[in-house]
Amino acid sequence: MSINVIQLVQSALTDSVVRQLAARFGLPPDATQKVLATTGPALVAGLMQKGATLDGARSLFATIVSSEVNGHIAEQLPQLLGSTTGVSQLEGVGRHLLERALDRRVDTLSDEVATQTGVPAHATHAMTGIVGATLLGLLKRHFLEGQGNVGQLPTLLGHQLPAIAPYLNDRLMAGLGLSGLGAFTGNILSQLKAVSAHIDHPTPAAKPVAEALSSVRVPADAVVREERRSRKWLWWLLAAIAAVLAFLFLRGCHNEQQGEQSSERSGTEAAAVVQPASAPAEASAAVAPASDVAASTPAASAAAASEAQQPAAAPAPTKDSQLSFTVDTAGKPTLTATVGSEAEKAQLIDALTKRFGADRFVANITVDQDTKPADWLAHLDGLLPLMALPGAEVKVDGAHIELSGSAANAKLGWLDKLKSLFGASYQIGSFNVEQAVANATENFRGAIKNLLTPDSSCAASDVVKVLNLQVINFTSASARVPASALEDLNQSAQVLNACVRNGKTAKLEVAGYSDNVGGAQANLQLSKKRAEAVRAYLVKTGVPADSLVAQGYGDARPVASNDTASGRFANRRIEFVAQP
Repeated sequence: MSINVIQLVQSALTDSVVRQLAARFGLPPDATQKVLATTGPALVAGLMQKGATLDGARSLFATIVSSEVNGHIAEQLPQLLGSTTGVSQLEGVGRHLLERALDRRVDTLSDEVATQTGVPAHATHAMTGIVGATLLGLLKRHFLEGQGNVGQLPTLLGHQLPAIAPYLNDRLMAGLGLSGLGAFTGNILSQLKAVSAHIDHPTPAAKPVAEALSSVRVPADAVVREERRSRKWLWWLLAAIAAVLAFLFLRGCHNEQQGEQSSERSGTEAAAVVQPASAPAEASAAVAPASDVAASTPAASAAAASEAQQPAAAPAPTKDSQLSFTVDTAGKPTLTATVGSEAEKAQLIDALTKRFGADRFVANITVDQDTKPADWLAHLDGLLPLMALPGAEVKVDGAHIELSGSAANAKLGWLDKLKSLFGASYQIGSFNVEQAVANATENFRGAIKNLLTPDSSCAASDVVKVLNLQVINFTSASARVPASALEDLNQSAQVLNACVRNGKTAKLEVAGYSDNVGGAQANLQLSKKRAEAVRAYLVKTGVPADSLVAQGYGDARPVASNDTASGRFANRRIEFVAQP
């Protein structure tokens, strides 16, 4: 089963695929190749670290062979990269699968890749997802075609070290949440070897798998059933004991001749009892139930029935827990949170009640079973004083913490306090409007290049997806289009006018939205004036007037919580919507 995973990935990411990616992200092909060559080995190192424990290897194998992983991705990459929608879906699925496989967010790694390659972070984030989807898809195909099993995974991963080591460095290791490169290369092989020695190695099937790769479905409890195979010896022992007891009983109840005949029959019956134990070994798949081993005994039948009735294991949660709060001038906090269990909700409410009293806070807490454990609850005592600071605004999203309002006041020192409290595993910072606008502008200009090529799509869904990346940061209470947004609007007009020339005019609504600060009627009027100002500018640059309509919606349909500065910034937006 030994393969060179890096060579497999390189064979899928052909020169033509690299050129496609380069065109999609507005990069030179050599810069794109540099990102891919850095990301692939780092992700393999992350998989090796995950496979260096028994539970980690089993979880990783279950992810690799899951139905979400595309075993045909090598052949389908050119087609998937042929549209903006395909690229977006591939990136999203890849990042989701990587975070499930590695048990951590991959943004830190892709940020480090951006730093080391000089490629914008939005491009390295996207390509990390694409490389991840490709890597897992190739591994799935390899395991399924070769009838591989979880027991072979640690050994396969160990064979990759010579291929990836030249591409790794200490900073990439830190981006994966690992110790230095020396510690990794010095310990990982012995860890993988230990896992390989202790993990079960199921017998492979005698015949190739007939089903197509894309239709394979691995049961959620496959690993559990695999472990049960280790109890096969117990059924052998029970069968042997039953045979001996039957022999002694019959011998005592009959004469010598009949006893000899009975012994003969008992020997035949004993063989019949023991025989089924060897049958599954010939016909079992890579991960097969062990309940068939001794189904001829009543105890075994009952155990098999019990196992069959057990529900499939619940899928691992995928969403990050969230908490945001704002504190009014009297020091009363209003909180919005999403946690994964009723116990976490109770823990949060109990802590708030003890600190503030039952009527001195407002809490809107949602329980969602698809949400990961709220690790920040362990540091709640350190957050409670901040919840009493008038004007404080805080947003916690997984391992990301953002301060605004009085919480971001450098003189109060809350940024340093939280960094000390939560440690290096959390990313803690203050919201900065200028930086948020700069990041949005970078993302927009990278994406719109794909719509300015001669063969670009004029599908309204593709167009609005890119146009909505731009941020038009109006001055407070103003409806005048800011100078900082003019260049982005000019490029938007360029795309829309090109579609008109191609006979594919995109009909769009320019929708204006506001945050919830101020009166509802005033916000409604201001949002409409801003939408009309954007429409007027686009018409002025040549976009047909009858292809655009403007409408204001005030503080309706927020896309983020208005509790924090970043949330209100996101809600104050111009949104393009495709019209029939």
